[in-house]
Amino acid sequence: MPTTYSEASDAALVVAIGRYHEAALAEVYRRHGGAVYGLAKRLLRDPAPAEDVVQEVFLRLWNDPERFDPERGSLRSFLLAQTHGRSVDRLRADKSRRDREEREAREAATAGYDLEREVVDYTVAEAVREAVGALPVDERRAIELAYFAGRTYREVATVLGEPEGTVKSRIRTGLRRMRGSLSEAGVAGRGE
Repeated sequence: MPTTYSEASDAALVVAIGRYHEAALAEVYRRHGGAVYGLAKRLLRDPAPAEDVVQEVFLRLWNDPERFDPERGSLRSFLLAQTHGRSVDRLRADKSRRDREEREAREAATAGYDLEREVVDYTVAEAVREAVGALPVDERRAIELAYFAGRTYREVATVLGEPEGTVKSRIRTGLRRMRGSLSEAGVAGRGE
């Protein structure tokens, strides 16, 4: 394989890509990158997603060069077909996301204002605050970090400077105490 690929055929470049020769991929990009980007941009009408599609197409060629079969057509045709497919997939995904967001917005708007539910939610939230506040400090701190700050057990252990097993035990014990407090307040058992 030559060290310079400027005169190599597309098929030879794909073979070199299969051997992880970055210079071969660079040459394929030099030859066909403009056409790939042009098609992606024309279909997506936005440079940023078009650039993403170009990257996906060339990364796919790098990771799976044997998908290209020179007997079925030129490398440019192959890359453009890949570009078209990825662009259409992206358009469909975007449309699906927009439709889902619109549907959720409509459902939220039609759900309306439910005063009774809001009062119940407020009451439950207040009972949870009281139950958390009644916990011993070490259990309360571990639960606050895990559940209210969204940290993993390992992260909680690091923040508190405690072994992970100790943190898990404190969280379990604290949750058990909270369940008892909430049950006494008539809150536990909802949604079970």
